[in-house]
Amino acid sequence: MSVYINRSLCNGCGALKESRCSEVCPGDLLYKDIENKCAVRDPWDCWDCASCIKECPRQAIEIRLPVQLGGRGSALKAKSIGGRIIWRLTKPDGSEEIFDIVTINE
Repeated sequence: MSVYINRSLCNGCGALKESRCSEVCPGDLLYKDIENKCAVRDPWDCWDCASCIKECPRQAIEIRLPVQLGGRGSALKAKSIGGRIIWRLTKPDGSEEIFDIVTINE
């Protein structure tokens, strides 16, 4: 697996020097390319930790799930709202499941 970046949604976090997703990537795999959009240095090195997915304010990043986890063509996105993360699983048939997770801030 690796992250997929929807370049039509990504704005590289605007005028920020580094995009928010690249700041949280523990593998230092994300960067802004010459079009000021997020890109992955080497998809094979991605740990699938989903840090970048949770951080993206435009929901431009998703994980494409393999057959073993969610079926061929399923995609997983996240949106952070306050102390919650709302995960959206989109299945190949177009149906969706929503998982609303409350995070604990210490």
